[in-house]
Amino acid sequence: MTELIVRRLLIDLEQPVARHWCAGDAFLTAWFNALSMSFPVGEQFFIDSVRNGLQALAPEQSDRYQGEVQGFIGQEATHRRIHALFNELIERHGLVNDWEPRARERLRLVEGTDPRHGLAITAANEHFTALFAEWMLSHHHLLDGCEPRLKALWLWHSAEEAEHKCTAFDLYQALGGSHAWRVKWMRRITLIFLTDTLRQTANNLRRDGTLWRWSTWRSAAHHMLGREGLLRRSFKPWRSYFRPDFHPSQQSSDLSQNWLRDNSRLYTRVGAA
Repeated sequence: MTELIVRRLLIDLEQPVARHWCAGDAFLTAWFNALSMSFPVGEQFFIDSVRNGLQALAPEQSDRYQGEVQGFIGQEATHRRIHALFNELIERHGLVNDWEPRARERLRLVEGTDPRHGLAITAANEHFTALFAEWMLSHHHLLDGCEPRLKALWLWHSAEEAEHKCTAFDLYQALGGSHAWRVKWMRRITLIFLTDTLRQTANNLRRDGTLWRWSTWRSAAHHMLGREGLLRRSFKPWRSYFRPDFHPSQQSSDLSQNWLRDNSRLYTRVGAA
């Protein structure tokens, strides 16, 4: 079990953000914006799935996970709220969130099904966000040219994603979820997540008028496929998810704890699991 602390990030999201807020890089800005557009609906689904999973456990098991689930829900609810505020700011630049309505329609298909399906979907998505978090925390220099409040937003979110990456996975295991369904959902989520991320990023760039600039494609190639690129660095840990003996804790590092420790001035503790 993991102690999950709910934190309130001390930043102001009432002031506008620059069009290319990520150090002037149109691609990185569009890509981060695309991810943020998925968070409110995604985080709510994760909350509901974990809550339903806890309720499906036998009483003697649910007591064990109660505190961790409360912390998970608190963290994800905070992420949902703050990214909704961020999304309102970036939509002022003429961006349109096409990802969210598609996601809502797909997620309705698993309503009322075995709670292990929701947990398997959540665990797969949490693995993706954990990989992104690890890459982001180890490449935080990408945000050096950003406003401090936005750098804090993305690194705080990354740190907490790394912190609670085991919760849905452990509940799935506790409910007797099979390896076969776990990897089946990961295959599906991989296709859906990558397709939706690229589609929304391209839409953001198109509306921004920067889709066909050489600098945009150069940045995409470097940051996604380069030697230190996200996709290249994340492939092996992503593939590890398909092992029968995989557990998210096997891919832990100190980056999350170090960031939370070194940047405690940026947040207040509002609750603990």
